[in-house]
Amino acid sequence: MLAAFPTVKLDKLYESSFTCVAVLRSFPPLAKKYVLQMFFIDSPVTAKFMEEWVLADGYSKHRVAIDMLLQLRVFIELNDGRKEKSYKMNPKFQSNMQKYLVHGATLPREPMSSSITGRLPSLEELESYALEQWECFLLQLISSAQAERLTNFSSSMLRVFQRGLFSSRENEAATLIKYGFQFLLMETNAQLWYIVGEYISSSEDCGVDPTDLISFLLELSFHTMGKAYNLSTLTDVQRNAIKDLASLGLVKLQQGRKESWFIPTKLATTPSVSLSDKSARKQGYVVVETNFKIYAYSTSKLHYEILRLFSRIEYRLPNLIAGSITKESVDNAFEKGITSEQIISYLQQNAHPRVAEKTTAVPENVTDMIRFWEADRNRVGITPCHPYEDFPSKDVFEAACDFARELDGLLWEDSKKTRLVVNEELHQDMQDFLRRQEVTTSKTSTSKLTPRPKF
Repeated sequence: MLAAFPTVKLDKLYESSFTCVAVLRSFPPLAKKYVLQMFFIDSPVTAKFMEEWVLADGYSKHRVAIDMLLQLRVFIELNDGRKEKSYKMNPKFQSNMQKYLVHGATLPREPMSSSITGRLPSLEELESYALEQWECFLLQLISSAQAERLTNFSSSMLRVFQRGLFSSRENEAATLIKYGFQFLLMETNAQLWYIVGEYISSSEDCGVDPTDLISFLLELSFHTMGKAYNLSTLTDVQRNAIKDLASLGLVKLQQGRKESWFIPTKLATTPSVSLSDKSARKQGYVVVETNFKIYAYSTSKLHYEILRLFSRIEYRLPNLIAGSITKESVDNAFEKGITSEQIISYLQQNAHPRVAEKTTAVPENVTDMIRFWEADRNRVGITPCHPYEDFPSKDVFEAACDFARELDGLLWEDSKKTRLVVNEELHQDMQDFLRRQEVTTSKTSTSKLTPRPKF
């Protein structure tokens, strides 16, 4: 999201130390190392010198790290007269991170006194509230009939969030599309960033500066979970955003006699946490056995709906969902665009704590069979194409093969019988090429080159 921002907006974002820290956390380990090494270096460092920092087998990771740093304008590329590339750290990013490391960062608001707020919810109560709000929102996103209670989002705002997840054909009920099903199997922080991205895009259409929303969201993730913060310290944009974030479960709003405040939940810390940080993941609930039986210790309707995507539910108790993974159930998932790796990843990431301690959270025979069922389904692929035969000479046939091969459209050739098959997209180009060949050979007879009907 930030990589697509223009230079001016990125520099404005880096005026906040919290944004800089959140961006740094999102980098892969090698990129973090480069940033830390460059924190107090004011002069440019040549690209050749930086390449010496890594071993030969780490060059691909080095390029990925450098490209990411350049995209987010943490590093700025410079070229001298000899055309030798060098890199320098963004001055705003560098100065703010130096201040953060030396002096720390201070939030623009202090927690409220307990004498004003009284008893606040415990961390367990907050986590339960956040989970309930988030699951209710997702259920309403899928189908409002599944949600026990409605969130505070308007119907127009829900349509914004459903954009890209649901079909939007006129006179038809909205249904989940391929990415929509994949979205349900994502981790919570990946889901949240998708929702936040759509929210920021819709706010930008309404004239709100996206940098203000992103800065506030990342700043919010550094607030102390469970502490109360006065709503009067927020700007109008932030106050409107906090109400929407409360519907998602990122904060809990409370009203006192004179003051109103918000309390950050665990979900509020998600935006500044790297997607690879396993410590931020929620506790799992799924047990998969070697006989393909699946047991989910959960009371959540959302978990029930997700498991139905790739398993056959056999019965449901108040705190247990029992089912099995069958060829038919995973075939239904494949039909919806869900892949075997996404199913396996979901089962591994949500494995029950007792199972997660094992080397393989999901039995190998189960993962192997899920992959086999997908491979068996994809044994034969259909490619629209056009065959050609009856070439007037071997030279014309070989020229046609070379032409199709250069355009990456040659699917099959038989040099003995001078026959070839090309991709349908190349059909018109091939016809034009063969006509030019007829002109160059200056033959008076009509060529027999005729494409067969496509299949």
